Amino acid sequence: MKKKTMKAKRASTFLILGTVCIVLLASCSSGKNNGGADSSNNSTAAPPANASAGAQEAFELNIMLPIFKTNYPKDDSPVAAELEKLTGTDIHFEWVPNASYADKFNITLASGNLPKIIYVPDSKGPSFVSAVKSGAFWDLTDKLKNYPNLGQASEVILNNSSINGRTYGVYRGRELGRNGVYYRQDWLENVGLEQPKTIDDFYNMLKAFKEKDPDGNGKDDTYGLVMVKWTAGWGAGFDQIKLWFGAPNVWGERDGQLVPEFEYDEYLEALKFMKKLYDEKLVNQDFAVMDSAKWTDPLVNGQAGVIIDVVDGAARVDDKIKAANVAAGTDSREHYMDVFGAVTGTDGQIRTLPTSGFAGLLAIPKSSVKTEEEVDRILKFLDQLNEPDLQTLTSFGLEGVHYTKIDDTTLERSTDSVLLESEVEGLNQMVPYIPEGKGLQVAQTPLRLKQTEVQMKNRETIVT
Repeated sequence: MKKKTMKAKRASTFLILGTVCIVLLASCSSGKNNGGADSSNNSTAAPPANASAGAQEAFELNIMLPIFKTNYPKDDSPVAAELEKLTGTDIHFEWVPNASYADKFNITLASGNLPKIIYVPDSKGPSFVSAVKSGAFWDLTDKLKNYPNLGQASEVILNNSSINGRTYGVYRGRELGRNGVYYRQDWLENVGLEQPKTIDDFYNMLKAFKEKDPDGNGKDDTYGLVMVKWTAGWGAGFDQIKLWFGAPNVWGERDGQLVPEFEYDEYLEALKFMKKLYDEKLVNQDFAVMDSAKWTDPLVNGQAGVIIDVVDGAARVDDKIKAANVAAGTDSREHYMDVFGAVTGTDGQIRTLPTSGFAGLLAIPKSSVKTEEEVDRILKFLDQLNEPDLQTLTSFGLEGVHYTKIDDTTLERSTDSVLLESEVEGLNQMVPYIPEGKGLQVAQTPLRLKQTEVQMKNRETIVT
């Protein structure tokens, strides 16, 4: 048994605002990314990023990461063991439910008892910026260029994630046009509707998913949209819906002045729309307390039909529905899910919510990493994670166990969702994907091809 010598140790203002506004609307319905940070710790020397782990003593790491499942890979899982072997490390993972990660991050930051690598969900969040100003995190600006993969980081994204022009974490690269909507296509066909084009169409789809027995079981046991308590977090469902109504993306410009989104009538109209969905029970009534780890369960289990999130979530849900139906002997379709980027607003415009090109940072605290040599060793590890074999390992697991290799570029995943969740899923939360994804990919099905098509199309209509 491996010796583990370490132990791991924004409630969103938009959620508060949204909840308050909904309450106010309900009461009326009877008549709704700096600071001067220390940048002195720089080094131009780093160990070769591709050096073999060899017979050197394993480098101990503890990493705090978000998890979107109630099950997750343990430290002694076979995939984690292979990762340690290939990188010369001894890793302890501290998994935190994504829905409560911001709170846990702030508590951990305040405690001073930080892991060697910590995921930072908001690089412009006040707690992280304040910590950077006080010198709590290593400045990596002049170090990344020394590594073959990290040295290819996008200057645009580095700037987007910087504080006063300095880099205090390794960003996790993401597709700019990733956001959108995915839904049960089989249900849509069952209720006799087509893919929504307008806000009214979207509403009618949700209503039909509740009232027209989309699963055909003769029971009143379905609803439309699944939301979770993270729903008012940036990039979640409401942030996309408000753009459909014409509200700005956080800030707008009026008469030469910056105006916050909630001062716009369009924002209020979006809130009224959300209240309507809630009042008519077209959305789950427990969304304010529902953990995002269970976000997709209602779609997989046939309780609900729509999620507003990242469109690549569609294929993951589709795989689970198909696996369950195959096991039950009821599989009858190539795909059960479909996707689109956005619906047309009342002014005839399509507006999509962009990502920032990255999803948080992997930062290195000075309280737990004392020397330049340790920083360089951690950066070597993060650089190694971008190699094709390690991207494949952390995303899909072990060949012959968690996937079958089809050819030099594609694979087929196991249909054992319990196995995947307990040994693989979540490990790629620590992969920077710099300069890009280079590992094996799941064979391109029509649904996955459409996801990519939607992401590319979204770039044309993003609201910055």
